[in-house]
Order: sequence, then structure tokens, then C-alpha cells
Amino acid sequence: MNGLIGPLEHDGDAAASAPFASDWYAAEAVAAPVRGALAIDLDVDVCVIGGGLAGLTTAREVARRGWSVVVLEAGRIGGAASGRNTGFVLPGFGEDLDTIVERIGVDHARELWSLSERGLAYVRETIAETKMPGVKQEPGWLYVAKTDRDADLEKLASDLRDFGTEAEYWPREHVRAQLPSERYFGAVHYPRAFAINPLNYVLGLAAAAEQAGVRIFEDTPAVSIDPAGVRKRITTPLARVRASHVVLAGNVDLGPLMPRLSATLVPITTYVMVTQPLGQKLADTLAYRGAVSDGDRADNHYRIVGGDRLMWSGRMSTTPRNPRRYARTLARDIMRLYPQLGPVAAAHLWNGTLGLPIHRMPQIGELHPGVWVASGFGGHGLNTTAMAGELVARGIVEEDETWRLFAPYELVWAGGRAGRTVMRTLSLVGRPVDQAHQAWARSRERARRRKDARRAARRKLQEQVAALTPTSVSALAPMSSAAPEPIVTAEAAAPPLAETVAPATLEIAPPQLASDAPAPEPAPVMEPESAAAVAEKPVEPATKPRKRKKGKKKPAASGNKTVETAGS
Repeated sequence: MNGLIGPLEHDGDAAASAPFASDWYAAEAVAAPVRGALAIDLDVDVCVIGGGLAGLTTAREVARRGWSVVVLEAGRIGGAASGRNTGFVLPGFGEDLDTIVERIGVDHARELWSLSERGLAYVRETIAETKMPGVKQEPGWLYVAKTDRDADLEKLASDLRDFGTEAEYWPREHVRAQLPSERYFGAVHYPRAFAINPLNYVLGLAAAAEQAGVRIFEDTPAVSIDPAGVRKRITTPLARVRASHVVLAGNVDLGPLMPRLSATLVPITTYVMVTQPLGQKLADTLAYRGAVSDGDRADNHYRIVGGDRLMWSGRMSTTPRNPRRYARTLARDIMRLYPQLGPVAAAHLWNGTLGLPIHRMPQIGELHPGVWVASGFGGHGLNTTAMAGELVARGIVEEDETWRLFAPYELVWAGGRAGRTVMRTLSLVGRPVDQAHQAWARSRERARRRKDARRAARRKLQEQVAALTPTSVSALAPMSSAAPEPIVTAEAAAPPLAETVAPATLEIAPPQLASDAPAPEPAPVMEPESAAAVAEKPVEPATKPRKRKKGKKKPAASGNKTVETAGS
């Protein structure tokens, strides 16, 4: 791993002894108070179990409506997935739009999609209203394809616009102008999506909740819950809480407390790396400054941070592993896409575990009178947690039933250990299948390039031929008026007869004939032609020599050229 890890500025293994996860976000974390554990019994309207994004949003919205709320967090605020993700704030859900429409219909899907857009707007509005420090919004998200499926992407962009989401299709030429990788084809751009520092957002959300009247207790796990009766009883290591409503927002960490609920989620651990500074070559390579995703699986999600570093998320496991094991793999993934960056080294490495339902949609609603769940946000956590917090708060305080729109996505057992094994197997099998499709797409593109090059060469040749117009031919006329060079033939090359036998003395004695018939007149002597006369004659086309019949011999040629007579 030498040269790929480098001197780590922070190590994910140190998280246990650090107040926050030892990662890039922790290095930029804003000041946050240390909140003590619950040590006295409390009686409140609502008890929220879990101090992540969903729990804090729910608590804040309930408190803003005038109810008393307490939040119980087993560790530190922002210490789990809420403060360790890539910070992409996107519309939609983990499940793709076509599948949602196929399951629940267009009109129902349109309502759910509108709620997801509302979640995105909630994050943006909360940051602005509270003047949250250290969040660092970066606009834009680009969903890039690694295969040549332009028609699908154009349809996706059109469907998104029909559902109220601002989206635009980018052809491969535009994509590669922004992200110069031969592995990229078309893309869909979401200009209103954005990326933030999620840890500072969750810390700012906790501060906003406390300003609204919420009491937050860290290092306070809920060890048991009695949901019976009007007042629910929640037991912690040092005290108890009584509440009319309980909100379960602990995601996969609810296993010891609610094992059956936790069993509806597949725990997925992903790995994140921030590179050492890459300098000017990063700016020279990547023109696009927003967030990028180039696959539907864990690989790859990245963006520029700190001016000249890459934050890169990829790979997955169903059980948490040491992030250092993935340093070489993540570095190879970067260099495979952008070889022009050269070798990259990791400065920060960490992981985060999310809960993924089988149907890839959030679990939102009332499980039992007074017992609510807000969970299962894998893949799109920042917008859907905000959406869930508002829906649950309105359901509790205002008895609003908008949350029932998620009823088709019921709690489904995820298969326990066997389900995790299946998920891991699907990931292992799916990766080479995806890579094969991507390689085939690149091969088709190379074949098209060769074909286009041949066509271009033919067009150029045709243009050159077409350029030889009558005007250009007439320009050559003065050249043709000059006396042509004499055509030298074999006869012309031989010595003229005048040099051997004078034409005046060339006589052929007639043979003595047995009859009294008069002797034939001698054939006229052929005068040698001048070179000019020869040149003026048209060149006769070559004719195919006749084949001589077998049995007849060709008479031997004499050394001098003579004229035969009829009697010779």
C-alpha cells in the first residue's frame, strides 16, 4: 500500500477514542457542546430514539409545534451514518423512478416524488434560516453512465421534468468536456441538487432543535421499551422516560432494542477516502465542480473538497471492515477513470453503515398506536430524512396522514444473516457483469470511431475529386499548347534505314518467273517519318496479340528491315 495510503491525517480506526468519526469532516467540524447522559426520569410528549438526521428533524418539527420532546442518542450526535456520508442532497429515493411507477402507478409516484423534492428544499431552507456555519453548499449533481444508453438517459431526464424535477440530458461530448474520462458516456444533470458537509449540517440541526426546545442526551442508549398503554416507557442505563409517542429513528443501530424492526434492513457499509492534495492537475482535469455518481451501486460517488482534493466513496461490505483495507482499491478506481491525475494517495479514510430495505424505499409511519418509525434511507438519506421528519411530526401533532402514501412499502424481513449473504453475493456477481457491459460499450465506441474515420477519409477524397472543376482544368490549357515531347518507340530508337541503305539505291531484283507474266512492280520505298509527324499521330491502343496456330512456325526475322513482295 506504499504510495497509496501515505501519512494518514486521520485514521478511521481511531473513531472509538475520538468525539466524532476521525475523518475529513471531523477535521472541519464546527464547535459543538458535549451533551451529558440522561440521569433523571423525564415525562414528555414525544421521545425520539436516535440523534441522527431523521430523529433531529422530527424532534425539531414537533418542538416547533409546541410539544415537549427529548432525544436519546446512544453515542455522539453525528457519530454514525448521518455525519459520515458523502453529503449529496438529491431528489428522489434509493429506488429508481420507473420501478416506483410500475409498483404504485404514475399519480401515486408523482405524490411521493414531490415529497422527496420537499425534503431537498427543507435542507436548503434550514441551512439558510439558521445560518448554519461550515456547511459549504456546492451546487449540482451529475449522474453519469458508463455504457452507451443515451436513449434511456434522455427518457429519464424527460420523465424527471414531467415529475417536477429540474434535469437535463448531457451527451457524451459534453460529459467528457467536463469529466475527461473515456469510460464515461451520457449523463443526467440535476442543477438544483447540491452537496454539503453532512457532519456540520447534523450538528447545526441539533443546535436548531435545541433552540426550538428539544432536550438532547448523548451516551444514552435505550435498552428497553414498553409500548403498551397511552404512556410508553423507555428505559435507559440511568433513568427512564415516559412519553405519549415514541419515534424509532435509530436505523440499523436499533438491533438490541427492536430486533424485528432491525431485521427489515440490510446493513451496508461503504468506504470513503479523501486524497492528499492533488494541486493544479486536479483543476486541469475536472472542470465540473459538483457531485458525481457513475453507478447505481456503491461505486463511485465523488466530488472535489478542500480546493484540490478528491472525496471518493466506493465499495461495500455487509459487515464493517477496517477502511485501510480499501485504500489501494479506491486509489485504483480513481486512476482507472482519470489516469491523467497520476498516482493518488489517501489522507483520510473512514466508513459508514446505512440501512437498506429490500424495496429500497424509506420506512415511514405508525407501527402501533403512538409508536412511529423513520428509517431505511439508504442511498438518499439527506433529503428523505428531512421529508420523514416533517411527515412524522405532522402525523403526531396534527394527525396528518400523508405518511400513508408510503403504505405500499411495508416492513419486509430482509433475511437476516442469509439476506446479508445474498446481498454480498449479488454485489460480487453484479460488479463483473457491470464491468463486462462497460467494456463492451467502449469496444463498440472504438469500432464506431474507426468506421467514422474511414467515412471521413472517403469524404475528403470525394471533395478533392470534386474540387477538380472545369475551371481548374482550363487553367491547364496553356500547358497543352506547347509542342509535346516526341514519343519514342522501338522503331524510332533503332537506327534509321538511311544510315544503312540509301533509299535511292534500294532495289529489289524481281525473281525469274517460269511464265511470261510481267514482273510485279517493286513496292514503294518507305521514307522515315519525322519525330514531329510521329508525335502528331494518335497513340493506337494496344491490342491483344493473336495466338498462332500450332504447327506453323514464325519465319526468322532478318537483320535488316525489308519489304516482302507477293512472290517472295
